[in-house]
Amino acid sequence: MHTSHRRISRLAVLAAGTALFLTGGGSLAQAQAKVGHATPAPHLSPATAPSGGPSADPSTGPSAEPTPSVSTGPSTPSATGEPTASPSASPSGSAATETGDDGFSDEDAIRFWTPARMASATDPARPEQQADPSAKARLRRAAPADPGVAADMPTAEHILGLPSVGTIFTYDTDPTTQRMHAHHCSASVVESPGHNLILTAGHCDGGKAVFVPMYAAEQTLDKQQFGFYRVARFFTDNRYVHETKKPISDLDFSFGKLEPSKSGKQAQDVVGANTLVRTPGYLNKVTMVGYPSSHDPEDHPVRCPTQTEALPGFYQIQAKCRGMWGGVSGGPWFSKVDWKKGTGEIIGNTGGYYGGGDDANDDWLTYSPMHGDWFFRLYDEAKNNQVPQHGTTYDQPPLPYSMGGGETWSHAKLMASGEYTGDGKGDLIVVWTDGEVTLYTGDGNGGFTGERRLATPHGMFQNAKSITGGDFAGGNGSDLLVVFDSGEVRLFPDAGTKGVDGGIKLADAGSIWSHADQITGGSFGTAKYVSDLLVRWSDGEVTDYTAVGDKGFGTEHQLEKPKSAWKDATLVTAGDFTGGNNWDTLVRWSDGHVSQFQETGPGGAGKEIQMAPAGSIWSHDSVMTAGSYDSNGWPDDLLVRWSDGETTMYTHTGATFGTEHMLVAPK
Repeated sequence: MHTSHRRISRLAVLAAGTALFLTGGGSLAQAQAKVGHATPAPHLSPATAPSGGPSADPSTGPSAEPTPSVSTGPSTPSATGEPTASPSASPSGSAATETGDDGFSDEDAIRFWTPARMASATDPARPEQQADPSAKARLRRAAPADPGVAADMPTAEHILGLPSVGTIFTYDTDPTTQRMHAHHCSASVVESPGHNLILTAGHCDGGKAVFVPMYAAEQTLDKQQFGFYRVARFFTDNRYVHETKKPISDLDFSFGKLEPSKSGKQAQDVVGANTLVRTPGYLNKVTMVGYPSSHDPEDHPVRCPTQTEALPGFYQIQAKCRGMWGGVSGGPWFSKVDWKKGTGEIIGNTGGYYGGGDDANDDWLTYSPMHGDWFFRLYDEAKNNQVPQHGTTYDQPPLPYSMGGGETWSHAKLMASGEYTGDGKGDLIVVWTDGEVTLYTGDGNGGFTGERRLATPHGMFQNAKSITGGDFAGGNGSDLLVVFDSGEVRLFPDAGTKGVDGGIKLADAGSIWSHADQITGGSFGTAKYVSDLLVRWSDGEVTDYTAVGDKGFGTEHQLEKPKSAWKDATLVTAGDFTGGNNWDTLVRWSDGHVSQFQETGPGGAGKEIQMAPAGSIWSHDSVMTAGSYDSNGWPDDLLVRWSDGETTMYTHTGATFGTEHMLVAPK
């Protein structure tokens, strides 16, 4: 199927090192992927990194900025290594920082940024900074490889760059710090009426800044292929506080207004511009791009294709990737990117909680604020050259509901579908490995709006073997039928409203039901409601119980004799995938192939068709259930929890798997 290659690659080892997503030619020739541990700085393959630096093919990318003919002159540092001039600068974090009309010219930038300074990938060493760990708060770090980090976590790989993405070099002349930075942040050119805006992080603003698109460390400032652009003003939300772990970190984004280049051209006219769109939700496939200067002496750009998920408690998303070291802050998170053209669609930027990462407990995570209402208000203000004035307080917007991450969902042991809340929409009950039971409320569009606990951990459900939903007791909502390891069977009528305490005992411990390995409810006979039960026994026998109720199991029909092929059935669920009189049964076998038995009923399991071959990705299907979760109101939606915790729904499943929607990102 169309998703198999993606998941196989992830489950195999994403860090194996093939260069991903490089679809265009021209200036963006393929660079060698980084493999192995995250601690060493990645490097470009000599075959793809000419000594003269990356080049762009004018026939396939934006036109190159003519090289300025200004020679570099010697700088005049003070005894401390800083230039003797000390022009004023607005405090970092102010709503708007002027940097273009105070005598800081292109010639000043060229004289200041000597080859030696540009080659220094980290801040120059100063005793007081080395003694103060907080001075390094701006630097994004990634954790060294260790056994606790997933082996299939993606690793940042070097590329030659994108013309619309570059670096910010800053000289901050605040007299209280006298701090000089080499480049400590990344940025991208975004669409604007003046063709002169960049997007970066809020904690990257301030100082006398220069933006260098597709920065090539092999070249001096005056020899950069696409030129350089002084930042005239930063537009940062006035409420933002640098490097905080509080909700105000949701506002860690900033726009910079650029001066024209030495030749009078605007950046967008030279390198193109990226489109900004709202972050659609917590779960997104993105490619992060940035310059990890703090651990990369060569200062080459990297990209990391990865998957985002929610950062709980924040209006932010997070992504896992090794090698996103300090310097990538402010860099774009692309939802789409045309590598040949050099631009794309941006839905995030590195920043947010604690400046985008660097928390001692999760160094390998990178964060981005959600691009929502406040982001686009700031964008409008930057386009109109207006000073941001957003009041003094920040009220966090309602956070979109998140089902959590793959680490949690790898502990989902059993799942059952049904209409448990009385609103006519499909809901999900999950039994976790510790015995907790959770009800997820469906939204009727293939997603969920909330959750609530039905049973606490370490109770009776810790010994549940198989569960299913159905309308067995004739109430207003779906019921939950549970087979326990002991052979006890209990029915919990209207489980969503009445809970799962007590229930009705249908079989005692020690009964034959200790050999029932899988059960699934459905409409397998003539009943109008979902009141039939298909059972796969440990010896391979398959039976269909019609008209199951709160008084007993109804009438038993043998569909497969003992020692049949069904002894190798690993997972079983049912839904109405063909639209016939009876429901259909879906089986995942021990060798990974998936079969659908159409029109299961008292007369037999039905016609078998193959949906996935042996050895397929479906060998990683750990739990599955089917129900009615989307707007068509039909029980043809298949929900799967994979071995890595990823949880997906296949809506409108028929003889083939339906459209896949990710509900939970992999761990």
